[in-house]
Amino acid sequence: MTGALRCYTTTEFKCGYLSAQKARNLILDPEQRLTSNLTGHLLDLGFRRNGEMLYRPHCDSCKACIALRLPVEQFKPNRSQRRNWKKNAGIRHDTHPAEFNLEHFRLYQRYLQARHGDGSMANPSQDEYLDFLTCNGVATHFHEFRLDEQLIAVAVTDHLPQGLSAVYTFFEPTLAQRGLGTYAILWQIQYAQQQQLPWLYLGYWVEQCQAMRYKARFRPIESFQNGEWQPLS
Repeated sequence: MTGALRCYTTTEFKCGYLSAQKARNLILDPEQRLTSNLTGHLLDLGFRRNGEMLYRPHCDSCKACIALRLPVEQFKPNRSQRRNWKKNAGIRHDTHPAEFNLEHFRLYQRYLQARHGDGSMANPSQDEYLDFLTCNGVATHFHEFRLDEQLIAVAVTDHLPQGLSAVYTFFEPTLAQRGLGTYAILWQIQYAQQQQLPWLYLGYWVEQCQAMRYKARFRPIESFQNGEWQPLS
């Protein structure tokens, strides 16, 4: 399949993870129609979805961005993750289609203002919100989480033939002490197990980036390096 696909490299741009670095991506031909099967195939080659674009870091002198996937049947929660699951036992879940929802969007705005208020993602429009999270042809769902009646988190997830891909999670910034980002991953692991799907794809991990370190705490976990998946040491 890969032989029939055309990819391009981007020009260099400022790295969003390591301030001293320049970055470059390998992107799938934008004219290529995306499907869940194709997206899953390219995730197995270390790619990631951002809206209608599938990309993989392709930097000249840096290999810090590492794609991660978790074999859900082998997952063993650590003590902190067990506490998180117990603390959030009262949360209720519901699934929504990948379309505009004003309540979701307002939560997304509050989350970005609290986390990235001075960055390029701040103050998104409705179109920017959907362009980032959704994609025609890919089975994407918005999994919402409520505490009593309050919407507290949304996990945007691609449902692929071989697993789930955690596209993005946003949550109520005033409830950060609940560890809702970790909880959303734990929930997606459980859901993948129930659906008998082998993998949960967690996107990229950069060891030097503090905000990403939580991903490597889910064990066992695999990393895509040197063209193959292998245990992350």
